[in-house]
Amino acid sequence: MRDLRSPGRPPEFAAIDRAPKSPKTGALVRDAERAKLLHTFLHHEVQAAELFAWAILRWPDSPRSFRRGLAALAQEELLHARLYAEHLARLGAAVGDHGVRDWFWERVPSCATPAEFCALVGLGFEGGNLEHMARFADVFDGAEDPVGARLLRRIAKDEERHVRFARRWFVRWTGPLAFDRWRAHLPAPLTPTVLRGTPLARGARRRAGLDEEFLDALERWNGAPSGS
Repeated sequence: MRDLRSPGRPPEFAAIDRAPKSPKTGALVRDAERAKLLHTFLHHEVQAAELFAWAILRWPDSPRSFRRGLAALAQEELLHARLYAEHLARLGAAVGDHGVRDWFWERVPSCATPAEFCALVGLGFEGGNLEHMARFADVFDGAEDPVGARLLRRIAKDEERHVRFARRWFVRWTGPLAFDRWRAHLPAPLTPTVLRGTPLARGARRRAGLDEEFLDALERWNGAPSGS
């Protein structure tokens, strides 16, 4: 297969070398600042859809049910992107108002196996999204944007299913889910530090199939080897 390291893109997505600064929580009372944040989230969804499609092409000999599942997840990510675009319009903004950083594309193609892909994208990025969506939904409530808050919570609920999908396939390929086994499948230099939020969304992660032992280890992780 041709080595696909970057996606084709419409002109609305202007790539930038450095990610724009995330607006401070207090600034999100302003429509324009919430729109800037949602524009970033929309681009994350687009990248996820692209990378699910990339994985189908990257591992054409993986189980058909795995590839079909990836295609379904890609469609759902595009739905999320459309929902974000609709709310951007409500806030007086549009796709293309801000530059985008292809942070996921810079990292995910280093995955050498489908198990590594599931470890990074599903258990990693989408797992961390459970914390970020919950935190920002509360912020949007405080900013009197209930439509945006409901949207974030809806997407977080869908992400639970995405994490569950990754867990199922990761376990199938590597054995029972264990924190150290998951960490060993993350492509360097990524670590659990950037794949979790605070506080940990334990309820959502449990619903996605992660047990208490895994969650305890994730919450304790400080960059040191287990047992340190």
